[in-house]
Amino acid sequence: MSDEVLLSGYVRRLFATEDEVLEELRYEISRRGLPEIHISAEQGRLLQVLLRAVGAGRVLEVGTLGGYSAIWMARALPADGRLLTLEIDPGHAAFAREFVARAGLQDRVEVRTGKAAATMEALDAAEPFDVVFIDADKEGYPAYLEHALRLLRPGGLVIADNAFWSGRVLDEEPEEEGTRGVREFNRRLAEHPALTGTIIPMRDGLAVAVYTPAS
Repeated sequence: MSDEVLLSGYVRRLFATEDEVLEELRYEISRRGLPEIHISAEQGRLLQVLLRAVGAGRVLEVGTLGGYSAIWMARALPADGRLLTLEIDPGHAAFAREFVARAGLQDRVEVRTGKAAATMEALDAAEPFDVVFIDADKEGYPAYLEHALRLLRPGGLVIADNAFWSGRVLDEEPEEEGTRGVREFNRRLAEHPALTGTIIPMRDGLAVAVYTPAS
């Protein structure tokens, strides 16, 4: 077993212990045949730290899947906090609602079904979010970033999972559309004048940037 795996286990045991709801959620994702591509418990804890660091009260998640990351994030919100999570698959959305309710978070989490880009475009920028977390189809990442910047408050965070895309971001001339999407997202995150960002090398890379538009 590699040192990386051992150290990840150490972090998980010390900081990111799952409760019964999260353990059952992971089990049911496997049993019911949903894609097993959710974040890790260590990433869930990191998301909580980041949300608390910026005093997040309103969070937008792009890509719900089974609701695993939504539960981690919602537990970091204040009692009056709200998390809106977007999911294109109605079956996945129903699964997520089930476990959000089991976690007792149905008053803080709304799972909205539909195409994420269209939903984001329809959201009112007059009610900005403190954090936008992106973990959906990789070809859509650049568009999701542009929507996120319209919807974020100054000082808010844009966060995205799979910023390394299993190492495929190193392909100089990628043929796969998802790889091109992640590479373009990372480039924009690095070069945008209103973003100060980096990629945290945890698991498949977690991109994080602070949005500070010119006044």
